[in-house]
Amino acid sequence: MRIIKSIADLRACLEIYRREGKKIGLVPTMGFLHIGHMELVSRAKAENDVTVVSIFVNPLQFGANEDLARYPRDLERDSTLLKNAGVDFLFAPEVTDMYPRPMLTVVDVPEIGRQLEGEVRPGHFAGVATVVTKLFNIVQPHAAYFGEKDYQQVVLIKRMVEDLAQPVDVVAVPTVREADGLACSSRNVYLSETERAAAVIVPRTLDEAARLYAEGCDDPAQLEAALTRFVASEPLASAEVVAVRHPETLEPLTSLQSAPALVALFVRIGSTRLLDNRVIGLAAQSRAA
Repeated sequence: MRIIKSIADLRACLEIYRREGKKIGLVPTMGFLHIGHMELVSRAKAENDVTVVSIFVNPLQFGANEDLARYPRDLERDSTLLKNAGVDFLFAPEVTDMYPRPMLTVVDVPEIGRQLEGEVRPGHFAGVATVVTKLFNIVQPHAAYFGEKDYQQVVLIKRMVEDLAQPVDVVAVPTVREADGLACSSRNVYLSETERAAAVIVPRTLDEAARLYAEGCDDPAQLEAALTRFVASEPLASAEVVAVRHPETLEPLTSLQSAPALVALFVRIGSTRLLDNRVIGLAAQSRAA
């Protein structure tokens, strides 16, 4: 595996493979890799001739009072994991490589990026869309791999690619979970032992959503209220977002029985925000078909 920091060097290396007609897969990450990231890498390797993983903690997607400075970083550990997984290139630029001057250009998908998580993290998704566009321009991958844990991010990037006619196949990979159901996340390391035990309220809330749906709950507002109360049953948990939306557009729903529904959660445990989601109502989709 070759570690590259320079945009020009990476482009030069990949151009050789591109001329040979090789298929290039990209896995964009912010590092501190876990088994969820490695599942993305596995998919990229299986479906492409050349695999590029980027590690870049993108300052554009962090707000003024967020955790940019303390975001976990361990490039040596990450590079060992990627090398053992057979990755071809690790692109690990510095901020000065990606943003040699303050960015005046912003990519934004406001209809998607300013709701749900974007409502409590203003500017976050514009930072995501901007850095992903820049990575697509640098790597020019045939396919790029993202985890479904960040469901809103996947929806936004797919729409961005469609709107801008970017020649990239966006592949969503199912969430990888720990033994008790908690979604794997680099931020899980922030949780104390007590907070980690409390964090299981997040996947349990998704289980509760599925249970209520199976019992016939048809009103999205009632379901949101019930799930908000369920999260509040854990004293260390605070629900910042509990939303039931259309899984493709993220638009509000009026009924749960006519189509599948996305249950999106953004829950604070102590000082740590945890994301999770589940699509429910697939039985309704089968009946409609």
